[in-house]
Amino acid sequence: MKDFTMDEAQPRLLDQTGMGIIGKPLPRRDGKLKVSGTAPYAADTPHPARMAHGVLVRATIPRGRVAGFDRAGIADIDGVIEIVTDARLSRNPTQGMAGEATVQPGDEVHYHGQPIALVVAETFEAARDAAQRLTVRYETTDPGGVSPDKPKDTEIADPETAGDFDAAWGAAEVKVDLEFTTPSHVSAAMEPHAALAEWDGDRVTLKGSQQMLRFNRNELADSLGIDPSKVRILSPYIGGGFGSKLGIGPEAVAACVAAEKLGRPVRVVMPRQTVFDSVLRRSETRQRVRFGATRDGRITAISHDDTVSNLDGESFAEPTTQASQFLYGADGLSFTQTVARISATPAGSVRAPGEAVGMLAFEAALDELADKLGMDPVDLRLKNLPEKNPMTGQPYSARRLADCLTEGAAAFGWADRGAPGSRREGDWLIGMGVASAARSNMLVKSASRVRLHGAHAVVETDMTDIGTGSYTILGQIAAEMLGLPVDAVEVRLGDTDLPGASGSGGSFGASSAGSSTFLAAKEIRERIAEKLGCAADDLTLNDGIARGGNIEKPLAELVDTEIVAEASIEGGKTAESHFSAGFGAHFAEVAVNEWTGEVRVRRMLGVMAMGRILNEKTARSQAIGGMVWGLGSALTEDMQMDRRDGHVVTRDLANYHVASHLDVPSDMVVTFLEERDDMANPIQSKGIGELGISGAGAAIFNAIAHATGARLHDYPATPDKVIAALEARG
Repeated sequence: MKDFTMDEAQPRLLDQTGMGIIGKPLPRRDGKLKVSGTAPYAADTPHPARMAHGVLVRATIPRGRVAGFDRAGIADIDGVIEIVTDARLSRNPTQGMAGEATVQPGDEVHYHGQPIALVVAETFEAARDAAQRLTVRYETTDPGGVSPDKPKDTEIADPETAGDFDAAWGAAEVKVDLEFTTPSHVSAAMEPHAALAEWDGDRVTLKGSQQMLRFNRNELADSLGIDPSKVRILSPYIGGGFGSKLGIGPEAVAACVAAEKLGRPVRVVMPRQTVFDSVLRRSETRQRVRFGATRDGRITAISHDDTVSNLDGESFAEPTTQASQFLYGADGLSFTQTVARISATPAGSVRAPGEAVGMLAFEAALDELADKLGMDPVDLRLKNLPEKNPMTGQPYSARRLADCLTEGAAAFGWADRGAPGSRREGDWLIGMGVASAARSNMLVKSASRVRLHGAHAVVETDMTDIGTGSYTILGQIAAEMLGLPVDAVEVRLGDTDLPGASGSGGSFGASSAGSSTFLAAKEIRERIAEKLGCAADDLTLNDGIARGGNIEKPLAELVDTEIVAEASIEGGKTAESHFSAGFGAHFAEVAVNEWTGEVRVRRMLGVMAMGRILNEKTARSQAIGGMVWGLGSALTEDMQMDRRDGHVVTRDLANYHVASHLDVPSDMVVTFLEERDDMANPIQSKGIGELGISGAGAAIFNAIAHATGARLHDYPATPDKVIAALEARG
């Protein structure tokens, strides 16, 4: 294994290799399998002999303890094998790379919907019916608050500051002081959570739907009380994650525990409602945003305070102000977070945690400052871009936010938008909005192995593909580096027996696993150069031919025995010396019906600088997907819990409204600006999907305000809220 630490700016080798595969809009390798229904997801893998079915039993109280189970009500159900209760069962999914141990509550209940047992039967139907009919005896205790409005406890973090906010705020000539609210969100991945566990002696194999296998193996081993070397996880195909599958969840732990006890394979599949009840939600937020500025539009004071919620014992808190801390400069900045402890479904990472909801408030508040200053919102943003990260003093490694704003404004026709409320088409009021996009960029430790034999290569890593294109992108990187056609590179993923990668999450997967694949292929290039008798810098590999030192040989002839290289990468000094983030600008045009309050998004444009684009098609798909999530956050998504006991009310896709095809405009365009981030990683790339979310919903909110002249502060902008704002405006 060749270990690499990112300690200095990296040369742009991928600009010199000459194959032209990197960046091409190649179709996803797994596309046919997925659209044809033949990709073997966790619940679809061939069933082993004697496989039993498990269904989770979930608590119907917000807090207390399980006193026992009355099985009389299920005595007439044929095929019930066992009701598994075990102290090792987990109450909720972990957070993946957070490195936390699983929470094993024993007989304690911490929230309505918490898994408390597993019914195992010969058929799924029998297990489902028994789980629904099983009588549970409880000893209830006061939950001490199931709503963030009346929490059982609150924790206030120390403020994060730079400069003197109080002095800057006091001296500001123009001020806005606003409060915004956002509701809880859920990941709502298309594939429900599923697990199939099978033991062979003291070793367990889990076929599951997991995003981060290197971490998930340790979490599962921790849950079961065994060594990680005894755990193998297989997740070759995942039908979406969006954070919900970052960590090991109750279905995986329960399947393993039951399979061990019964001595036979056990499969556990969560119905959609169980996913909503028991899998991590995004916290609702209450956000106070303050901007102070001079009369000519220079921002002097920035404050962004937020209140979020989570269950007792959970260390995760929605990082609401992540982007607010590095987007714009000011003399004084202050950020404070309050965590309300409640007895409700635990909160965790969901689709761009932090920026996705923080920028809904931050970028909308900035537009209100522009209104008060009588200044164009694009010009206000451009005027206040700092030279360095205002909180840390680090220079930006690569930032084209100004170009995204100016080029986006020109392409969208921003100059023709007119005054607020000035455009009308019959009963429809037309408006345009803008918001900056920002998402911090990360490099997570990752390892890959590359094999080359003749003119055929294999990439091996436990990296996952959650619909983002990992199979395709890693194949492109290896093909580019080794001078092979893409079809000559096989990619093997989703198996913990392979080198441990970053996993998929935080928009760091392609850059992290891609960099380790690049480094392994680079080592093979060096060995090929040795065989050819030339310096590595003089070697060119194109279309299966090696050239260097006035020698030319086919790879099939030169590499007559297999060459294997393994490499790992992790962050280093460049993460301390420079600040790396993706930047962009969102533009939206909406039509608002003045009588019904209906909002229709007519067109959107995202202009983004995301480092090197590895595959234009998958990158654009990711960015558009993020913008669709932003649209949903702005207009439709609203997870509701009953304030009496904390149970989820909107617990399926019929009642929790993600953006549908009819909500999304056909005119949704993404433009990528050329960029290389030499400080980010050896392939100069950045994260993509979550940058598409960040700021998109705020651009829509700002467009609604421009169309109507009325401002909303409570997401989402459902018709009733729009009508109320119109009436308040008069």
